[in-house]
Amino acid sequence: MIFDVQISEQADKDLRDIYEYIAFELLAPENAARQLERLENAIDKLGAMPEKYQRYEREPWFSRGLRVFSVDNFLVFYIPKMDAKIATVIRVMYGGRDVDKELERHTCYEE
Repeated sequence: MIFDVQISEQADKDLRDIYEYIAFELLAPENAARQLERLENAIDKLGAMPEKYQRYEREPWFSRGLRVFSVDNFLVFYIPKMDAKIATVIRVMYGGRDVDKELERHTCYEE
């Protein structure tokens, strides 16, 4: 089963922010490029197995079907729509953040 993997505007911004932070704040552009590549490769694999990862356990996200997986120190949040064969990445964030607060503040997702 092949799914279309879509990146929300917020997730796209998250990826750019991760790259910019590592490249310009930490002054490690090569590390930033490799980290972004690892994140993008993992996200691309959602097309083949969108239900592979666990559902996020907290509400209201659990009932919306939100799933999460880690790539190094980062968490990727996505929602698979089985009927439409689409997996939408809604956030990518550093795992050390207050995840619930960040999901609540910066995630716009309509069912």
